[in-house]
Amino acid sequence: MEWYNWALLVVALLATVIAVLLLRRALRGGKGGAAALQPEAEGAARRIEAQPGVETVPEPPASRLTRLRRRLASHDNGLSRALLGLLSSESLDAAAWDDFETTLIAADLGVGPTTELVAALRTKLGVEGLKGKDAAAAILTDELVRLADPTLDRKLDLDGGKPAVVLMVGVNGTGKTTTVGKLARLLVAEGKTVLLGAADTFRAAAAEQLTTWGDRVGVQTVSGAEGADPASVAYQAVQAGVAQGVDVVLIDTAGRLHTKAGLMDELGKVKRVIEKQARVAETLLVLDATTGQNGLTQARVFAEVVDVSGIVLTKLDGSAKGGIVVQVQRELGVPVKLVGLGEGPDDLAPFDPAGFVAGVLGE
Repeated sequence: MEWYNWALLVVALLATVIAVLLLRRALRGGKGGAAALQPEAEGAARRIEAQPGVETVPEPPASRLTRLRRRLASHDNGLSRALLGLLSSESLDAAAWDDFETTLIAADLGVGPTTELVAALRTKLGVEGLKGKDAAAAILTDELVRLADPTLDRKLDLDGGKPAVVLMVGVNGTGKTTTVGKLARLLVAEGKTVLLGAADTFRAAAAEQLTTWGDRVGVQTVSGAEGADPASVAYQAVQAGVAQGVDVVLIDTAGRLHTKAGLMDELGKVKRVIEKQARVAETLLVLDATTGQNGLTQARVFAEVVDVSGIVLTKLDGSAKGGIVVQVQRELGVPVKLVGLGEGPDDLAPFDPAGFVAGVLGE
């Protein structure tokens, strides 16, 4: 029976080996959605791998627009109250127009656009009268869409070669890093390959926050140690994007405004080192719609520092400041390209003037 005992021992050993292999495989599979840090060299950026399919399939841009329009319509805001209040007035006397104008300015439409809108409405509604609410609503809609300027080119410029590099700038607290993650998800929904660069090395946990978004979206993130040179991290990210042939590299930058000169130097250096490898296709300024005039002040500072090509307005749904869409475009001379209307991963969509106005009017 000695051979039998040996056979049992061999079977037991094989079973143990198989069990160990299966356990290791299971452990590797369980870590599929987690980020694996692989330091490349002392002081160099750390490359973080993320597996696709961690999050549910991103919502297509077209359905985002429809859903976000409904969400905007469901929120009470200053523009909506003013416009609908005007429509419901029995008579349009001087007091009614004064109230209307005050509400528009409070909604951050700006003095110039408010004056234009009131003058146009007084003229056209004076001709039309208030005989038909539908006709008056149509006039309001047309004038608001005109102010939002549907002629502006709001398409992201991402077709000038691989990778197209997008710099995301803005003050800390505007939702900039979150917007980078949401934009990555939007681009993935459009079928593009994306890589993230965590060049905001000043704010604590900014890199970890962006890495979490990369894991959720299923894209790679390149980051460095806290306090590392932002330009170095940006360079590493673009270098990885070039090597891998991705469509878009999104670079999150620092948002502190303690000294404008320091910010100018830092962002200027980031842009210079990037352009040694690839073109900076877009510089998107992220603004919090709820900050009103403070947001416009921030916008002016960044416009002096970098060539802003587009604006991303966040937190638009919870704001009575919808008029900032018009005012910021007038102030900077660049279009609002994207809007955020919530905290969900798909709550970022291309800005559509007609859809925005329809949402404000509850249509």
